[in-house]
Amino acid sequence: MNPALLLPAGLAALLALAIPIVIHIARRTESRTIDFAALRWLDPQPKPRRSLTIDERLLLAARLLLLALMALWLAAPVVWNAADDRPVVAIAPGADAATIAAATEEGDRVVWLAPGFPEHGALTPAAPGDVASLIRQLDAELPPGAPVKLVVPGTLDGVDAERPKLSRRVGWTVGAEAPAAQVGSPAPPSLTVRFAPEAGEAVRYFRAAATAWIAADVAPTFNAEPVDRAVPNSARHLIWLASGPVPVPVERWVRNGGVILTALEARIPVEGETVPVWRGTAGEPLAVAGRLGRGRVIRLTRALEPAAIPQLVEPDFPDALLAMLDPRPAPGRVAAVDHAPLTGAAPYDQPPLDLRPWLALLIAVAFAGERWLAMRRQRAVAP
Repeated sequence: MNPALLLPAGLAALLALAIPIVIHIARRTESRTIDFAALRWLDPQPKPRRSLTIDERLLLAARLLLLALMALWLAAPVVWNAADDRPVVAIAPGADAATIAAATEEGDRVVWLAPGFPEHGALTPAAPGDVASLIRQLDAELPPGAPVKLVVPGTLDGVDAERPKLSRRVGWTVGAEAPAAQVGSPAPPSLTVRFAPEAGEAVRYFRAAATAWIAADVAPTFNAEPVDRAVPNSARHLIWLASGPVPVPVERWVRNGGVILTALEARIPVEGETVPVWRGTAGEPLAVAGRLGRGRVIRLTRALEPAAIPQLVEPDFPDALLAMLDPRPAPGRVAAVDHAPLTGAAPYDQPPLDLRPWLALLIAVAFAGERWLAMRRQRAVAP
């Protein structure tokens, strides 16, 4: 550990130590004169001896200590290389107990590979989170000389496409494969369609897509009505096939969290930039999406007919429509043995340990002591 001062110029405040010394020299302890008869035999003009004396030395020491601590606080004292360099074992949620016991030794600091890196004895995190980002964060927060060992289950969730590159070589212990969780397929979205009379023929493309999302013996959740019919509050995905401005109630429905797909001729505001969400075979955008309040707006860039958009009659149109209306997150599961961290990243500069919080506590204690001594002095000289 190396102590240092980030702002050495703050020590110039030590010059203020002369102030209480001068005050204590100039102001002697108050005394009362008592007349008695024998004073008449004394010389009326004595020649007193002057000497440099300081009264209330304990109070003066308290004030000097208070000023010195304040000057030191202004200088921002720190301690470099004060971080805990004990070996760290980070355990990803889902690792089996046998692997954890074999990987840890006495004296290791065992933490969860979870936000905040809580101690392993704490409550088990509910979800692993972004494992790759947590590994990089752990590498950045630990001192360069601290050994690190990572204990992970056989399959990792919450990883990105790139293996983490760290500033140190870490131990990578892969545990047994956790039993796969039974996750059911999400239910397909229900479609609400509002169309103008001239766009009635285009409704069949969306009815066919809704039918393709479900089993053959199940009726699709599909509601198609003219544009003058209100949109149900329970609707979440709306197909608007009409030209001109979208009605205010529909726009308000989108702002509250709805998803709308509009024809080329429809007009509805979009906040910020739009991004392509459906492309043709040559990469041309067929639909773009943007935000509106808490909802999403998807605009077709071409007329809704096979001559302009041949993909309408292709077998993959139901999948493309589902991806636009209800995009699924990309899978983030990999085999842990294939995702061991790489080395070669530059080491991170560790911040020093700031001593000012402890100095602030000492300043408070010194101030309380100085006030107590001052009040005791006042009570002692009071008539």
